[in-house]
Amino acid sequence: MEILVFGGTSEGRILVEWLDARGRAQIVACTATSYGASLLAGGTHVSLVDRPLTAQQKAELMETHDFACIVDATHPYALHISDSIAELGRTWGLDVIRVVRSESAGEGDWTSVTSVEDAGRYLAATSGNILLTTGSKDLAAFVRALGDPGRLYVRVLPVVGSLERTSCAGIPASHVIAMQGPFSQGLNEALIREFDIRHLVTKQSGTAGGFDEKARAARACGIELVVVERPRQEHGYTLKDAQVLLEERYGL
Repeated sequence: MEILVFGGTSEGRILVEWLDARGRAQIVACTATSYGASLLAGGTHVSLVDRPLTAQQKAELMETHDFACIVDATHPYALHISDSIAELGRTWGLDVIRVVRSESAGEGDWTSVTSVEDAGRYLAATSGNILLTTGSKDLAAFVRALGDPGRLYVRVLPVVGSLERTSCAGIPASHVIAMQGPFSQGLNEALIREFDIRHLVTKQSGTAGGFDEKARAARACGIELVVVERPRQEHGYTLKDAQVLLEERYGL
């Protein structure tokens, strides 16, 4: 049996490792980056695809494999990817098991915005240093809104693509924190104090995405937490429920 998994999240990694350990299926795991694929390397029953796939490449993948189902464990903010995976399932007549990350209630109050652009416009009317933890792909939007990247301190993955984006956005090298998570509350607090942060920006990434640790750190340091809320309410399965479904429906 073959299973196609689109990952790039901690849930995707856990699910692929779980399937591999059970040894009852061959898994083709697709991530958008070589970094994501590196976290899955070494699986006995895992084949990796470490780049974004065009519609044609997805069709070729489907034609050369006999998948029993598709698992969508992509990021909760990557809606266009989830939509394309759902369409792939409909086209090929396969179930798509969407793994949905639960939102976190967090601790304390925060300022909610509906998009990265809204966050940038809101922060443009404030003062003080800003710690961005929303990823390197959103940097340009914040710089456009603020006009001056000097207020921004950015935490990104320690990979070439992320560092290139910080450079293109004009972020000073001394304001770039290139680290791989997860991050504890204590480490978040240390960064806030070290760089005199007054506003911490995050997405509603749930417990698995470190939201709780950031919310607690912001509260402990007495700074503002700005949260980019999820673009829509999704329906799907928790990681645990997805594992149960794969066991019961496909004998995995």
